[in-house]
Amino acid sequence: MRVRIVSVLIAILVVAALPWLLQTPYWRGILVLCAMNVLLALSLNLVLGYTGQLNLGQSAFFAIGAYVSTILIKSYGWSFWLAALVAVGGAGLLGLALAAFAVRLRGHYLAIASLGFAVITYQVLINWENVTQGVRGIYGILPPVRSTIGLFYLVAGIAVLVYVLMDNLVRSPIGETLRAIREDEVSAASLGINAAVWKAFAFGLGAAIAGLAGCFYPGFVGTLVPEAFNIVESFTMLAMVIVGGMGTMIGPVIGAIVLTFLPEVLRDFGEFRLMIYGLALTLVVLFMPGGIVQAWRALTGRR
Repeated sequence: MRVRIVSVLIAILVVAALPWLLQTPYWRGILVLCAMNVLLALSLNLVLGYTGQLNLGQSAFFAIGAYVSTILIKSYGWSFWLAALVAVGGAGLLGLALAAFAVRLRGHYLAIASLGFAVITYQVLINWENVTQGVRGIYGILPPVRSTIGLFYLVAGIAVLVYVLMDNLVRSPIGETLRAIREDEVSAASLGINAAVWKAFAFGLGAAIAGLAGCFYPGFVGTLVPEAFNIVESFTMLAMVIVGGMGTMIGPVIGAIVLTFLPEVLRDFGEFRLMIYGLALTLVVLFMPGGIVQAWRALTGRR
């Protein structure tokens, strides 16, 4: 417990120092994006890493959080926090709705079903022009706090809080239940575990966290267009979880940080940037299938 408390305090100090170490507006913007990616990676890790459900529709909940909060603010004059509360709740309820159809599916069947949900959501954003403005997008969106530093502290602080709450969740009997379902659903059922209920719980909570991240995205970029939530975004979240180490708490955080900053570090390589980026991901999957965290544990002899 003491180690965990010290680790959280160190993390808070590092987060507080980052905007002053990276002082240009560009890099401070990358910090905000990184904090949002941490939330997204944590949300998917609960479903994929702890429950073993291959969900490729997480970008849909990210989009729902962004659009619901923005429409309530721009069209109906709601405050940011009230709109965010409704958006998070809406994303969570849609996650439960998806779970109602998906909990009986496994493996690639679940992946295809969730991917289909993401495609449907993306098409709704494009074609429901009376509400979403379609491909024209929504412009002039203001963040909840005006400065980039303030926005980073807000999103990063929420990410730290979500991490602490989820860490306590996965260490509780609920976490043991989710891991039992991940390892062997039939054996879990023989112990009296209702897998459908707990998978729905993971889907709903993961969707709500993704929706929370989506609430901050429109104010950060100032505009909202469907292209920001295409299928590629779901695969990016998946890469963050896998590269960092799914089924661990710190792994997705590391994966989100690495995959947010790596493309920026490689910008000087010009047209070779994406090639190097793809090669790096391939090498990680081939030689570190358990992700960075599990590779580090293997090197240091830790469990």
